[in-house]
Amino acid sequence: MADLTSSRNSYVTTHQASAPVSRARLYQWLSWVVPAAVLALWEVTARIGLIEPQVLPAPSRVLDTAITLARNGDLFVHLGVSLLRAAVGFVIGGTIALVLAVLVGFSPLAQALFDRSIQMIRAVPFLAMLPLVIVWFGVGEVAKIFLVALAVLFPIYINTVLGIRQIDPKLMELAKVIGLNWRAVVRRIILPGAMPSILTGVRYALAHAWLALVIAETLATTKGIGFLAMDAREFLNTNVILLTIVIYAVIGVVADAFVRALESRYLSWHANFAKGDAK
Repeated sequence: MADLTSSRNSYVTTHQASAPVSRARLYQWLSWVVPAAVLALWEVTARIGLIEPQVLPAPSRVLDTAITLARNGDLFVHLGVSLLRAAVGFVIGGTIALVLAVLVGFSPLAQALFDRSIQMIRAVPFLAMLPLVIVWFGVGEVAKIFLVALAVLFPIYINTVLGIRQIDPKLMELAKVIGLNWRAVVRRIILPGAMPSILTGVRYALAHAWLALVIAETLATTKGIGFLAMDAREFLNTNVILLTIVIYAVIGVVADAFVRALESRYLSWHANFAKGDAK
């Protein structure tokens, strides 16, 4: 019996090892081919002198700069300050956006009161609002968090309103028939039905949050990734400037992967997302 069990386990292990790679895993690996090729080409052209170091230093030099800043602790200080500003602004802006979206999505009165004003503010460029924000809040942390919250508000608001309006009206009628209270309606019907649009808004909002943070950190400040880039520009330190760009890119990829993980968890019931996972 022991020999039979051992043979069966050996067969399963061999069969799993020889199983072909899934298409989804293959595409996941392929998605890194182009970035890796660009980095390799960039490194080679910089090494042989086709690109001037002052214009575009090699990735290895940027990595050395990152290691140096990490060792003396400056990198983690600036990164931590920027992440804290982004997180606080995202929470504030996202909460306000969800509340307004639920009100506007279900109340014609709320739509008449708030929607047009929100759309008008959304059309104003960030740089045009910067002088007014400085007058209101000065150049302290409140101004920076306000700009991030404002940037986050609009993508989440618009997509959440869209998701709420796409909910089947028959589900709302069914909720009334069976006597669900408002909290149960929100938890069992509104949030699941609008979740695809909400998460799409969150993905856009994350990108807008970092864009707003870059603008906000050009204000009078001594800490943050944006400050690190502006300070490097003053001294023509291209290595640090490129490092900050890479940091923004990495944070964007990680944030997007986090939202995708939320989609996989909370939208597993959705036919389209289940189909995508099966590939």
